Amino acid sequence: MPKIQSSTDLRNNYNAISNFCNESNSPVFITKNGRGDLAVMSIQAYEQLVGKHELYALLKASEQDVAAGRTKPLKEVMNDLRKELDHD
Repeated sequence: MPKIQSSTDLRNNYNAISNFCNESNSPVFITKNGRGDLAVMSIQAYEQLVGKHELYALLKASEQDVAAGRTKPLKEVMNDLRKELDHD
């Protein structure tokens, strides 16, 4: 169940909301005039969310490469990597 607070609560109880977000790693949904307005979360939760988004984008691109036949056998890739490392 998401935690929902009003914008007044955010203004008056910032420290409590900040502590909740950091300790639970969950967002707090802020309402304004009784309607959803913002989602507040810790930096750690935000970075995790962004990281997941980036990972999903990479996985989707990988799936598209496989579907389009843009792949190489693992042995060939490993040999190419070894050659690159030997040149450094």
